[in-house]
Amino acid sequence: MNCNDTLHRMKTLSDPKAVEGMARYGINPQNAYGVSVPNLRQMAKEIGVNHDLAIELWSSDIHEARILASMIADPKLTTEELMESWVKDFDSWDVCDQCCMNLFKRTPFAYRKAIEWSRNEEEFIKRAGFVMMACLAVGDKKAKDRQFEPFFPIIKGEATDDRNFVKKAVNWALRQIGKRNSNLNKRAIQIAEEIREMDSGSARWIASDAIRELTSEAVRKRLKGRNNEN
Repeated sequence: MNCNDTLHRMKTLSDPKAVEGMARYGINPQNAYGVSVPNLRQMAKEIGVNHDLAIELWSSDIHEARILASMIADPKLTTEELMESWVKDFDSWDVCDQCCMNLFKRTPFAYRKAIEWSRNEEEFIKRAGFVMMACLAVGDKKAKDRQFEPFFPIIKGEATDDRNFVKKAVNWALRQIGKRNSNLNKRAIQIAEEIREMDSGSARWIASDAIRELTSEAVRKRLKGRNNEN
């Protein structure tokens, strides 16, 4: 399946009503077909890994084509240059999150890019940094606690950013790291308590929401007996 065929298939799955509703969820509706993520995942399953097609799809500027590109790109062939090029094109939180979850977290550059991007002032690049932290906390089962320690001062330092897509990603990163094991749970709660003392509405929201989940009975039960990695 070439790029034109793939885009044609997407058009057959398009939903104009879904496009109309995108803006309500903070998604950029420009160049969008309104294809659902489950349909995109089915297409990705049928296509398989196809790095060249992924690059072509990304260049089409079509919203869903870029999400599909992140699903079929090969992490082994994904260079830092490609990641930097794609992250600069992010204009919606869903494209940002899907790229990080489907592709970027699986590259050898994931931890470094999480730190670099989280310090960028562009809203969706900065969001990508914290989404990467959250994705790595969930997906990198072999990671040691020390690999997440550098994220804590960044989370604290950026907690006053009141842009919606940034503060939600900062909160997401803190919560996911704090749910890995008991050691990181205690550390995340400590950082959240420090953030809560900041003179910032964004920081207080991030901290309060994180503490609520990280101290919940559900999380404590799940963490009980889980091996800590030092």
